Amino acid sequence: MSSSTERRTDGHSRTAGSVLSGLAVAAGCVLFLGGFVWAALTYRPYTVPTDSMSPTIAAGARVIAEKVDGSEIRRGDIVVFKDSTWGDLPMVKRVVGVGGDKVACCTKQGRLTVNGTPIEEPYLQGSGPASPVGFKAKVPTGQLFLLGDHRSDSLDSRVHLTDGDHGSVPRGAVAARVDARAWPLGSVGMMQRPAAFSDLPGGTSQPGPIQPIALSVVAGAVLILGGAAYGPIARRKGRKRA
Repeated sequence: MSSSTERRTDGHSRTAGSVLSGLAVAAGCVLFLGGFVWAALTYRPYTVPTDSMSPTIAAGARVIAEKVDGSEIRRGDIVVFKDSTWGDLPMVKRVVGVGGDKVACCTKQGRLTVNGTPIEEPYLQGSGPASPVGFKAKVPTGQLFLLGDHRSDSLDSRVHLTDGDHGSVPRGAVAARVDARAWPLGSVGMMQRPAAFSDLPGGTSQPGPIQPIALSVVAGAVLILGGAAYGPIARRKGRKRA
């Protein structure tokens, strides 16, 4: 009688375990595939072709950029844009001024100013001034003033100051905002919003959903592997009892 009871209990345990295993795999598939679909709808990968954004983004690095409307862009954002005046290929630069801003460089301390406020830019390449050449510009309404982080090796708004829009590009030219570095592996990480811009009117933008997407994919993978592993483990334990 005791042996029969043990067999029924063991069988019930296996059945319950199989059900939970199946549920784990199903939930894992939903999270895993859902994360990828969410990412495909929200983000696009780009390869940065030049050294103009070094050291923040090196030449040849892959970045993940959130598809956003130009109206969502704030100072400090790194954006992917395309403007015929600048060339035929998508470019990656940092927004330092928006419509109505007066952008100038440099102060006696070598800093960039926005509306007279000196901007601390720890992301710049080298320890020299924020620009090797002084400049000033008034950003037209609906436009963005863009600079590379490697100021001595970047063809940016400074080069186009004599254009009709004083070197700026329309907000509508922006295709995406860079949220993270994805390659090479040693540089993988989220893009931080510069603190110096947060005190200016409008503040800085909020990161996109890249972290919850990554958590969804990882959690899904763990559930799938854990659920799939239940069967072999249960059979091994069963053989040991036998």
